[in-house]
Amino acid sequence: MATLDLLTRDLVPTAVKPGATAEPAASTAVAFSHVSLAFDDAVVLRDLSFSIPKGSMRMLLGASGSGKSVVLKLILGLLKPDAGTIEVNGQRIDTMTERELLRVRADIGMVFQENALFDSLTVAQNVGYRLSEEAGLSPADVQARVEEVLGFIGLGEYMDRLPSELSGGQRRRVAIARAMAPEPGLLLFDDPITGLDPLVATVVDNEIIKLRDLEDVTSIVVTHQIRDAVYIATHEAVRENGTLRFVKSHPTRAHEVKFMVLHEGRLQFEGSAADLLGSSDPYLRDYMHKTLPPW
Repeated sequence: MATLDLLTRDLVPTAVKPGATAEPAASTAVAFSHVSLAFDDAVVLRDLSFSIPKGSMRMLLGASGSGKSVVLKLILGLLKPDAGTIEVNGQRIDTMTERELLRVRADIGMVFQENALFDSLTVAQNVGYRLSEEAGLSPADVQARVEEVLGFIGLGEYMDRLPSELSGGQRRRVAIARAMAPEPGLLLFDDPITGLDPLVATVVDNEIIKLRDLEDVTSIVVTHQIRDAVYIATHEAVRENGTLRFVKSHPTRAHEVKFMVLHEGRLQFEGSAADLLGSSDPYLRDYMHKTLPPW
């Protein structure tokens, strides 16, 4: 398990308290309480409970079919649980109508694994789509916000290009820009690194870190890429003399990013990167061993 030793170096484990800690509604972005969901005879989630404070980040891990993307769809109200309650920004959404859900989704940005960009629209038009269609902003205000977010992710010069003229990493960054354009309080990432080479993946990782540290959004990152998840959790964006740098976080700050591992419909683990990589749980050791590359 040399790979785990490499990743855990400089990380200080903290004790994991048994049971989920309840957060006051006003400070909680997402809360699941005893949520269960099945498709026919296939049970996906079993009595799942957790809460995510506003302004925090959660890395959601688990084997294929463990329910990670289902959790995101439940948060968006695209699926309804069979049992339990779901709250987003203090509002119970599992009983809402579609019209009521539209108001909740206005404060949620979603980055899809496939990017889901419109091929016939330019980068600027893709990024400004929700602003024009949903927010009802004037063309001048849309243009200003599009320029702002594309500048933030370093793609300001690509405004007039089509998605087909961009690299895979650039398309992923445009998808992030589109999700953040309406200034949502909650960002959901569905496998944002998959399919990217390690160097390009790190660029996307840095964009996610920037959003967390400079924009103060709540974020949930679904991923199979343990290296990237640990990198995001243990690095921070800092501005020094007008220059943006990504540096190793102090261990106490790294603990602010929590990992959640789904297994058989339940939370097998919730804690810091150090806690996860240092866990003696047989399933987690096996999962990490099979997920990490042989560096």
